[in-house]
Amino acid sequence: MSRPEHLAPPEIYYNEDEAKKYSQNSRIIDIQFQMSERAVELLVLPEDTPCYLLDIGCGSGLSGSTLDDQGHFWIGMDISKAMLDVALEREVEGDLLLSDMGQGCPFKAGTFDGAISISALQWLCNADKKHHNPVKRLYQFFSSLYACLSRSARAVLQFYPENGDQMELITAQAMKAGFYGGVVVDYPNSTKAKKFFLVLMTGGNMPLPKALGTDEDSHGVTYTAKRERLKQQRGKSLKKGRDWILEKKERRRKQGKDVRPDSKYTGRKRSGRL
Repeated sequence: MSRPEHLAPPEIYYNEDEAKKYSQNSRIIDIQFQMSERAVELLVLPEDTPCYLLDIGCGSGLSGSTLDDQGHFWIGMDISKAMLDVALEREVEGDLLLSDMGQGCPFKAGTFDGAISISALQWLCNADKKHHNPVKRLYQFFSSLYACLSRSARAVLQFYPENGDQMELITAQAMKAGFYGGVVVDYPNSTKAKKFFLVLMTGGNMPLPKALGTDEDSHGVTYTAKRERLKQQRGKSLKKGRDWILEKKERRRKQGKDVRPDSKYTGRKRSGRL
């Protein structure tokens, strides 16, 4: 199967049809939630403290939903307008920005407490236009990301390296931009479960988190994600029932947004609708 980044530039590949898959395909939803929750785990955020996070390549907002569930605030950036349109239709909590990560992260210094990215970083290794230089675009991305993070923050970027040379290129540009850290490979001996996470630190060199599935007696994939929630969500709409709607409305009130008053009709299923 061809890698998506070899078929077309991201803003073209992720058209309306492809964008809809990310909000309707239960398998894609499960994988995105699993990787997002693992990325947040690797951020090692303060417990019981809402953080302000950047979601790079946020797509249709699936990874942002994970941040919502854990009580964090976030901004998402993506190059695909079609993907962001789906995120708007889903009424995601975060603010959205149409932006090319290869041109850098356009935010003030020290804005974010952390950053995540799911399945986006490898796209920067391609030269989709004549003026694109992968090395320069990677450095521009990492240097601007370093600048917009606080000096105790981490960035965790899940990606699919094509080969060892590509992984070395990515990590070299990240270190050149000022980051410490490296690549954590979960389930290295599994073909399907193997996942690469680039864990970057701004506050100095610290030991990398332990990878999952490296013990000899490890069997299967055991994420710290809420497995029951994922099972319940499989094949169902991302817009949940009354409890979820009430929680979402309360979060919007805390953000100072206009919200309709709660009533006995809030979240009630309307006749003729599934």
